[in-house]
Amino acid sequence: MSTISAADVNKLRQMTGAGMMDCKKALTETNGDFDAAVDFLRKKGAKVSAARADRDAKEGAIIAKTSADNKLGIIIQLSCETDFVAKNEDFVKFANSIADLALANKPANADALKALDLGGQPLSERLMEQVGKIGEKIDVVKYEIVEATNVVAYIHGANRLGVLVAMNNAPSEANLVAGRDAAMQVAALNPAAVDKDGVDSTVIERELEIAKDQVRAEGKPENMIEKIAQGKLAKFYKENTLLNQEFVKDGSLTVAQMLDKAEKGLTVTLFKRISL
Repeated sequence: MSTISAADVNKLRQMTGAGMMDCKKALTETNGDFDAAVDFLRKKGAKVSAARADRDAKEGAIIAKTSADNKLGIIIQLSCETDFVAKNEDFVKFANSIADLALANKPANADALKALDLGGQPLSERLMEQVGKIGEKIDVVKYEIVEATNVVAYIHGANRLGVLVAMNNAPSEANLVAGRDAAMQVAALNPAAVDKDGVDSTVIERELEIAKDQVRAEGKPENMIEKIAQGKLAKFYKENTLLNQEFVKDGSLTVAQMLDKAEKGLTVTLFKRISL
C-alpha cells in the first residue's frame, strides 16, 4: 500500500472541497490514485444522498442575478437541510457559481442546468460531491429564467427569497430603481399576478363563489348578490395584483402609478418569485 502524504491529502482537498479525513480515506482506499479517489468521494456522496432521500431539505440559498445588459435574469434555489449549512460562506459561493453558470448558458430548466459543465464536470456530479462533503441532502430544486427588454433582480433576507421583474422600457437609471422597488413589492406582498388579466380563471371563480356566499350570509337580496360579489372581486384585484396594489413606500400611489411616474409608460410585464 502506498504512503499517503499530507501534500496528497491537501491536493485532493483542493480539487474536491471534501474534508481532510474524507480525502485521506479516499486516497488510502484507492492507493493514492487521484482519479479513483475523486470517484470514491462521488460514490460516498451518492450513498449519503440515498440515505437522506427522505429528509426534508427546507433550508438553502436563493440567488437572483441579471446579465450586464439587464436582458436576462435567473433565479436558482440551492437547497440543504440546515440553516447552519445555508449560511456557510462556501455553500453560498457554490450557489453563486451555479447562478453564474445559468446566466452564461441559459438552460431551459433545472435538469438542463444540472447537465452543464461546472469546473470540469457536470453540475449534477458537483452536487453529489457536495452531498458527500457536507453530509446533507443538497440539490438545485428551483430555477427560473426571464428574458425581456429589461430585467431587475432582487434578493431579500440573506438569500432566503429572490425576485425577477421584467419591464417594457430599455434599461435606464430611473427605471432600474423603479424596477427594484417593484421587485421589493413582490417580495413583501407576494401578488398573485401582474394585473387582473394574469389571474387564473379558477382563482377568479373561487373568489366570486366565496364573495357570493359571504353576501348571502349577510342576508343581502338575491338581485344584489352578483353586483356586490363583483365589487369584492375588484377589491381582490387591488390587493393581489402587483400593478393595482398600493405602493408600499407611498400609499398614495399604486405600483402602476409609481412606475409611470418614474418613467413615462414604464410597466412590469412579468415577475418570478422564489422563497424558502
